[in-house]
Amino acid sequence: MTEFLKAVLFGIVEGITEWLPVSSTGHMILLNEFVKLNVSEDFWNMFLVVIQLGAILAVVLLYFKTIWPLGIYKHRKRTRVILKRDVLDLWGKTLVACIPAAVVGVLFDDWLDEHLYNWLVVAIMLIVVGVAFLIIESVNRDREPRVEELSELTYKDALLIGVFQLIAAIFPGTSRSGATILGGIMIGISRTVAAQFTFILAIPVMAGASLLKLVKYGLNFTGWELGILLTGMVVAFVVSIFVIRFLMDYIRRHDFKVFGWYRIILGAAVILYFALIR
Repeated sequence: MTEFLKAVLFGIVEGITEWLPVSSTGHMILLNEFVKLNVSEDFWNMFLVVIQLGAILAVVLLYFKTIWPLGIYKHRKRTRVILKRDVLDLWGKTLVACIPAAVVGVLFDDWLDEHLYNWLVVAIMLIVVGVAFLIIESVNRDREPRVEELSELTYKDALLIGVFQLIAAIFPGTSRSGATILGGIMIGISRTVAAQFTFILAIPVMAGASLLKLVKYGLNFTGWELGILLTGMVVAFVVSIFVIRFLMDYIRRHDFKVFGWYRIILGAAVILYFALIR
């Protein structure tokens, strides 16, 4: 029962931090320092990624009409299924944005896990990206975005956002949503559109990363391990629904500076804890 309660806690943290620009992987790694699941290291490395599938399903549910490419066309007495060109175009841009991180993930996944997934890298990136938020928000405070709708995104915009996502794929603590939203703002995309595209981009990115981890781990779960994984995923799904709605409402009226300060304070606290106390 204790391990299932821990899985619930990890699901809550995943659901909150996956979409806020504060780094879900960073928070999960840090939480594991204090609340460890009683599982093997291989299962933990898989759990850390695959729990994100629950968060993905929340995006699919909330943005289903935006991302579903099939439609129904009715004319007189005839009804037929059609492909929505605007949705196919959006998926094309999404896949283009996935390319940089996908290449690095396939080639260097194990190396990144071994060398960069630790508290020091997380703390440094929390602070670095936090400072970046403060600077970029100040510089762009009075700047009018050139892209105010998802349909206005170009393939070049999508690729550039994918390059920013690559930074998050390499360095835990960066925050995938933080990197892509910051990148979007820097190239003239509104916060709202940058956030929406970030949510949609998460679907193939997280699904691909989860599939890669599952293939490497294999399907030899015990019933107990499967229960732990599903518990975390379900909780992450429910929490994500509320967090995504909150964030979209928040950014219509506020900038991201509060998240920048949060990252800096948390990063400094982590360094002090591990360097001086632990």
